[in-house]
Amino acid sequence: MSEMAPTEPRAGKQNEAGWLGEWVRTILVAVLIAVFFRSFIFQPYSIPSQSMVPTLQVGDYLFVEKWSYGYSRSSFPFRPPVFEGRVFGSQPERGDVAVFKAHHANYIDFIKRVIGLPGDSIQMRQGQLFINGQPVQKTRINNFDYWQQRNGMEFPVARFIETLPNGVSYEVLDLEANYVSDDTPVYIVPEGHYFMMGDNRDNSADSRYANGLSFVPAEDLVGKATYRWISVAKGGSFWKFWDWRPERMFESLTYRSPEG
Repeated sequence: MSEMAPTEPRAGKQNEAGWLGEWVRTILVAVLIAVFFRSFIFQPYSIPSQSMVPTLQVGDYLFVEKWSYGYSRSSFPFRPPVFEGRVFGSQPERGDVAVFKAHHANYIDFIKRVIGLPGDSIQMRQGQLFINGQPVQKTRINNFDYWQQRNGMEFPVARFIETLPNGVSYEVLDLEANYVSDDTPVYIVPEGHYFMMGDNRDNSADSRYANGLSFVPAEDLVGKATYRWISVAKGGSFWKFWDWRPERMFESLTYRSPEG
């Protein structure tokens, strides 16, 4: 009986299996690289709410530096219990725009400005920010055309420049006089925690509300927001370049006066 040579279909199946295995390996490597980059280098974010207007607006897309404050389990997707505390940790600077996990909201990502450091006393008096008993410099500038998400209306609101004791300046809005958060008790920031506030002072759930955000533990910090790369007009689509706002693209998140 003569030997039978392998048929072409079998060779085809072997080639198909080899191609499939190579494709799976390529996908796994790409996923690992993406997870590494996202966990340790930069992470992209988009802004869904108005709590940081005018600095950040709905439709802004940011890059967040992951190494700025070191690493904790909050640095990784799904916040795995890999270790406690922070490694290679460094303290945020007053005025940083920081992303963190909010424990009161199932550890979803929030973005606010760092106002109080451990040991600071923070208070609002008639809409004026006080740090360690001293008023923060606040200068009135031109109004801001504010778009209200709830009803789609636009109207002018008061805009100010605040300058923190370390010289960091940024814009804030005051939507309503004598708002509930314009006058607060004195908050003493505990060790290992930070006091966060939104620049849109009358429309921000932040550390002024003890039943919500309250003080943010250092372990919950994700990174420092440093750069806005794309901004999409309200109601627009990221995939339609004609909906982009060129005047808000490719900018550092450091303060730049609209009047000078």
